[in-house]
Amino acid sequence: MVESNWARAAHRFSKWYSQIGEANYWFPPRLRTRECMFQMWSSNLFDRHINFDTPKHVLNYLHQRAPKSCFYSTAYYGKPLERKMADKEWKGADLIFDLDGDHLDHVDPYNFPEMLEIIQLQAYNLWDEFLSSEFGFKEEFLHVTFSGHRGFHLHYRDPSILGLDSSARRELVNHIRGEGVEVSALMNNSGQGGWKARLEDGTINILNKLDIANQDGSEGKKMTKDLCGIIELRSKSPSSQVTKCGPAKMKKLAEKVQHPQRRDTILSGNFSVLNQNAHLFLELVKGDRSLIVGKAGETDEAVTVDIKRQIRWPNSLNGKCGLKVVTLPLDRLHPEGTNAFDALNEALPKFDDKTRELQITAERCVLRMGGDEKEFSQGDTLVAESNIDTFLTLKGWAKPI
Repeated sequence: MVESNWARAAHRFSKWYSQIGEANYWFPPRLRTRECMFQMWSSNLFDRHINFDTPKHVLNYLHQRAPKSCFYSTAYYGKPLERKMADKEWKGADLIFDLDGDHLDHVDPYNFPEMLEIIQLQAYNLWDEFLSSEFGFKEEFLHVTFSGHRGFHLHYRDPSILGLDSSARRELVNHIRGEGVEVSALMNNSGQGGWKARLEDGTINILNKLDIANQDGSEGKKMTKDLCGIIELRSKSPSSQVTKCGPAKMKKLAEKVQHPQRRDTILSGNFSVLNQNAHLFLELVKGDRSLIVGKAGETDEAVTVDIKRQIRWPNSLNGKCGLKVVTLPLDRLHPEGTNAFDALNEALPKFDDKTRELQITAERCVLRMGGDEKEFSQGDTLVAESNIDTFLTLKGWAKPI
């Protein structure tokens, strides 16, 4: 990004930070035990191993430096100022689940409103269908934030889980992803809820995909290829019972599931009716990413597992696009709920009233900020108010004319 693009954004950040006070800024619990980190504008380097003993000292830093992005450690340390991690005396860490649009290969990153709505729903599903209902997590320990860019963070601060090590946290992620789930055992289990219900949905989903694969024409060929791709990925797992599957074999399976009685038997949880193709169907159900992603998103394992992670500071500005990191109540997380949180209205910092003429450099993009949704193509020009100007130039989707 050329200097003329980010210099105006940096000035806006500086003015915005100069106006904040303790009453309208958020400070992490046990502030003195946290390591803080800030990204600077001119070099993109990080100012690390910083610690504050009072909110006033945090604000003094922000007023003086107006950083590009602000972070604090999810970990609690006895000596947060030490430069070597081994010397910081780790005391525990918040449990963080990070859902970000860039982890979803079926989402258009250039349609920003649509991407946020999808990831917001998945953040809600992660809490509702896994963390709350299966793990027994309590809302009183939950802190939900919009990341200020492409996703949402679920911070969980139950004192009883702060000491979990990385391996224990990885087990939580593995369960959410369905790794190690035994499909046939669950399908034949009389219990309800949990992964049994999800696998029932997954069985229906795979049958629907096989129906498409059974069709002639381009759609049938594409779906057959996609299903073979699932098996190719599953074959890399040590637990997979199928090592490969070509289009002809997949077409044969698609034809078999068209038989009404056989289909009913499959839906009841008995895949053995498929004979030698039973394992193939099982692996399709286990490997279908939409079963996991469609339910609770593709949570970033590295963020959850890392017990010394830095996370974006709520109420700070995100230097990737100029939106604000915002705390929201759980009852506003579902995007289709009453009074749903709308990041593209509520995460807009109040900058200046200046406008600037921009030219779109992205091939195409869709955005909405406080008003109507608009779609742009490469070469389009617009007169952008401060939030849209900051967003488009920091994203690299437009340049000043």
